[in-house]
Amino acid sequence: MIKKLKNSFLQIPHLFQINRRLDYLQINQGRILAKLNHDLHAAELGDYEFKIFSQWGEDGILQHLINCLEIKNKTFIEFGVENFYESNCRFLMMKDYWSGFVIDGSEANISSLKRSYFYWQYQLNCIASFITRENVNSLLSLSKFDKEVGILSVDIDGVDFHVLEALSDWRPSILIVEYNDVFGFDRPVSVPYDPEFVRRKKHWSNQYWGANLPAFIYLSNQRGYALVGTNKIGSNAFFVRRDLLNDRVKEAPLASCRRVTSFRDSRDLKGNLTFLSGFERSKAIFDLPLIDIETNQMLKVGDLMLGV
Repeated sequence: MIKKLKNSFLQIPHLFQINRRLDYLQINQGRILAKLNHDLHAAELGDYEFKIFSQWGEDGILQHLINCLEIKNKTFIEFGVENFYESNCRFLMMKDYWSGFVIDGSEANISSLKRSYFYWQYQLNCIASFITRENVNSLLSLSKFDKEVGILSVDIDGVDFHVLEALSDWRPSILIVEYNDVFGFDRPVSVPYDPEFVRRKKHWSNQYWGANLPAFIYLSNQRGYALVGTNKIGSNAFFVRRDLLNDRVKEAPLASCRRVTSFRDSRDLKGNLTFLSGFERSKAIFDLPLIDIETNQMLKVGDLMLGV
């Protein structure tokens, strides 16, 4: 038994080499797909999707945007990245050599990232920190990037709206946010601010977090950004500074982005997946509080379902 374990451990470096070579193969495939997309004039942003290292199709969307926009700084800041192996900006870093700064709340995740083969090969820095509205500006300043960063990607499954609201001095060319479609598309709402918000601790269902797309549109419009589309699965929205819009990248109406996400990540009290869909997800959090960020009115998830 000990001999078998020893032999297994001896194979680990070889597995790392295989993983690295598979990554290079994927990157080369991504180069081909990006080139094919360059001549595509699609009706919706999601039509440019392809996945290399992103969770869904964000790699393809970002390739389309950076190839069609005049972006001053080839830099990105992404937080809520876990160990960055699956992320919005890793392909961008490895294919296009953008410089990056990433943040995650887990020391273990950041340690894993620092041990990766690609961490030392590219201009990437990272820190482990739990992000709040109070500390986010000081954390981002550690990047030493110009505040007109190329891409800002926000995905902390918590008080995302409130954290983004605190970043009024930052002017990314492209803004990516994860939104919660469980809260619908009619009123701009978010979970109330809680600096200690943790998604699975806040409610066992795993459905109570973040803000909906209208909330992010409301905030972004105030800061001179336009919604240009979402991914097809209905989880990430992409905004571009209005001064950068052109014939290839145009503002998208909310009506074209109203889609119920297809993934089913609801849980029961024991943490087991329950695969709820549609309104069943909202019913699980019916009595939980929300805030209308336009009127500052407090309401409940159930009020959205009832049209109150």
